[in-house]
Amino acid sequence: MLARQRHAAILDRVRVTGGVRVGELAAEFGVSDMTIRRDLDLLHERGLLAKVHGGATATGATDEPGFRAKSVRRQAEKTAIAARATKLVRPGAAIALSAGTTTAELARQLIAVPALTVVTNSLPVADILHRRGRTDQTVVLTGGVRTPSDALVGPLAVGAVRTLHLDLLFLGVHGMTERTGFTTPNLTEAETNRALVAAADRLVVLADHTKWGTVGISAIADLDTADVLVTDDRLAPEARRLLTDRVGELIVVPVTEGGTLR
Repeated sequence: MLARQRHAAILDRVRVTGGVRVGELAAEFGVSDMTIRRDLDLLHERGLLAKVHGGATATGATDEPGFRAKSVRRQAEKTAIAARATKLVRPGAAIALSAGTTTAELARQLIAVPALTVVTNSLPVADILHRRGRTDQTVVLTGGVRTPSDALVGPLAVGAVRTLHLDLLFLGVHGMTERTGFTTPNLTEAETNRALVAAADRLVVLADHTKWGTVGISAIADLDTADVLVTDDRLAPEARRLLTDRVGELIVVPVTEGGTLR
């Protein structure tokens, strides 16, 4: 059985039963446990299932991992993406950071940029900036109801954002495809993110390679809306070609397994 046939069979099993075990799949397909684990890693990265201890379970367009769970994934990619995104920020700018673990990493690296006004609906982002104690940095929380990703969303947040005019928005996303654009699994968070997009002169999307091909239930914006997309060099060549044609500028950041730039 070819790898892609095995992947399809695994996904079929997950859809029918809700979950699979590594040992059972290895015995059924006549391959090693390590091969099955690699299969599950790949399918998990594509957002097609959720890895758990000893196997995998079904996932869907409404599944929303918490901030802490997401913060341990793809740390090297997020650090490199954030470092490159920092170069897009000029001193004295009024910027917004949406909720997300990559935007939280960006907040850590923005400390070196002076005189910023930062608007965010992310509790972790606000906390990171507040702890630095800088007097020249204003953090404005939008208010609202808290989500699993520690975002403040809802009518209060949307109402606050609609009064603002921002130079840049740095947007973290759950997934992106040619058909669906940039998406999130949280309907209310999508509404708040759309308000942030409308308030900003320029949109910079921060998304590592695993976000390509993943679909959340609610759309934030079309691919064409992004002025800049910053991603890492594990993004598939066909995705790079498509995104180069669709977004204003595609920035691909090189990352090694150890997390340092090449």
